[in-house]
Amino acid sequence: MAYKAYVVKVEQLRKHTNADRLQIATFFGNDTIVDLNVKVGDWGVYFPSDGQLSERFCQVNNLVRRKDENGNEVGGYLDPVKRNIKPLKLRGEKSDGLYLPITCLTDFCAISDLKPGDTIDVVNGEEICRKYIPRQSRMPGKPGSRSNRPAKKNIAPTFYEHVETEQLAYNLGKFRPGDIVQLTLKMHGTSGRTGYLPLVTEDKRTFFQRLFRRPAHTHLEYGYITGTRRVVLSNGHTGGWYESDDFRHAMAKKFEGKLLRGEVAYYEIVGFQGPNGAPIMGQVQNSKIKDKEFSKQYGDVTTFSYGCSQTGQYEPMETQDLQGNNCVVPPCCEIYVYRMTMVNEDGDVVEYSPAQIRYRCEQMGVNVVPEFETFIIPLDPVKIDVDGHVVGMSSGEYVVHKVEQYFDGPDPIGKTHIREGVVARILNRNSFVVYKHKNFSFKVLSNIAVDELSSEQADTIDQDILEEM
Repeated sequence: MAYKAYVVKVEQLRKHTNADRLQIATFFGNDTIVDLNVKVGDWGVYFPSDGQLSERFCQVNNLVRRKDENGNEVGGYLDPVKRNIKPLKLRGEKSDGLYLPITCLTDFCAISDLKPGDTIDVVNGEEICRKYIPRQSRMPGKPGSRSNRPAKKNIAPTFYEHVETEQLAYNLGKFRPGDIVQLTLKMHGTSGRTGYLPLVTEDKRTFFQRLFRRPAHTHLEYGYITGTRRVVLSNGHTGGWYESDDFRHAMAKKFEGKLLRGEVAYYEIVGFQGPNGAPIMGQVQNSKIKDKEFSKQYGDVTTFSYGCSQTGQYEPMETQDLQGNNCVVPPCCEIYVYRMTMVNEDGDVVEYSPAQIRYRCEQMGVNVVPEFETFIIPLDPVKIDVDGHVVGMSSGEYVVHKVEQYFDGPDPIGKTHIREGVVARILNRNSFVVYKHKNFSFKVLSNIAVDELSSEQADTIDQDILEEM
């Protein structure tokens, strides 16, 4: 969950369409509202959304809301406790992130040593920014906190965790001409992984082993194992964000008896937490976005259901409606596989291609994440701008150009809520290389959901769940 700010150079500005004292700068493809003092060519620091600024940095730069002795607003717009940066709309214009002039770091370092492209989180041993995490009421180590959980034995050494997906906008230099890129739907659910792998089993200790305090003999035996992004699940409840792991185990059973030796499936679980369960990902009141057109299109509440039904079971049900007509009730939750690997006993990993993933998922009767397009990056990529001119692009910019054709609009599965965005995977690499690109409206919804967490909810939220919100 690394969070960084970026030293940037202002390369383009345009007028705000509905505010004379504001203008719009663009950093990493994100429109950001700035004041009239900002000029093209200026250097500054760009803080992406989802970050939190340190208390002293905010104090030095007068960034949090405060009033003088007469009750007049004299500070910035950040919440004085949370100090978090979130996407917002101001008079009809989007603002994604925060831009400050390079002088904001004068009290922390020699700004003459900085250059565009540098990243910032800690400067001279002092924290400037970090990933925003909702405040917790319990202190680490106190009863009930996650840090008190006993460490589990690693019973599956080759059961590798999910690969962290970095933001596309900050990794455009990773793409090259000739790269084969697949674009798929970014789905808003909770991560799951299930494998049929060699598991470490422990024999019962003999009398002499107990007497001399020696460990029992262990050996490897193939078996099914399942987990979240980072945690291996046992038969009981692991504690944390969800009330029960039943829905996770129910989804994992879709693979039992079907995976080949060494196969691991990585997938997203979407919908609801079992029959009559709460949504897997939090609901948000659409009115809080303050966009009438958005509420008109998607209703009063966003529920990331992906066509699942809260009244359904783990499998679709045939039933009859009030008129006696046969109909099907969708399942309460569903899985969508986006990655599969084959791992040998030495831990060597072979990535499945999209075609192999589709073939195996068809055999097993499970879903694959929807694909938008697969393309090859041209040697000299170009696009046609709004004025009809041919514009040259870098390989990374060409990928963004492609992605932006698909990252916005209704979810293509259930069609009742906004889509989260797009995942771009480079297929011609030896490892699993993927980047994500989220749309603005989803970012706003996600930040509202995180912002509204109570301290009690924050106590139970796991790191991998927070990354998914």
